[in-house]
Amino acid sequence: MDRRERTIAFINSFDKGNSPFLYELEKYAKETDVPIIRTQTKSFLQYLLKAHKPSRILEVGTAIGYSALLMHEAAPWAHITTIEKYEKRISLAKENFKKAGAEDKITLLEGDATDILKELEGPFDLIFMDAAKGQYINFLPDILRLLPEGGILLSDNVLQDGDLIESRYAVVRRNRTIHSRMREYLYTLTHMDELQTVILEDGDGMSLSVRL
Repeated sequence: MDRRERTIAFINSFDKGNSPFLYELEKYAKETDVPIIRTQTKSFLQYLLKAHKPSRILEVGTAIGYSALLMHEAAPWAHITTIEKYEKRISLAKENFKKAGAEDKITLLEGDATDILKELEGPFDLIFMDAAKGQYINFLPDILRLLPEGGILLSDNVLQDGDLIESRYAVVRRNRTIHSRMREYLYTLTHMDELQTVILEDGDGMSLSVRL
């Protein structure tokens, strides 16, 4: 374990852990290789919700509902709209929302986010992007339409396990399109007059943008 890994492990050792329901959901996700947010991302998201106190949250990428339920626990006053297109995960997410008693606070929209975002009406105080990384740049025009002044956009996994700092030709061929699109996404976020953006190394990298 190198120094950075030890530092992350040290930071994560202070995490208070999950509720019993989320603990079991996290365990299931790890056992079945369902991607969920990392510990540092979880802690940052919880902090952000407590500090910003959004009333309407949009999540792009539900998976099995782990992060939506995490946000529900951290911000029980908020209504969460979440989007997922994979049928197997949709059924699991619905079941998990029901088990957690959160059906009235979480609305799951089924289908491709590209289509759903175009029809969605805002505004949303906080938008959490955690879907197909190669689509972030394509989602952005509608995300901006749904984000009001003072609204926050949090985008997860923007460093792609460190691949993003490498040359396009240093990454495996199948990942080169995602590599190019994510670099374009981060450049766009950091150079838009409408946004103030910071890129964080936490987890697998996050970008945090506020609408000016």
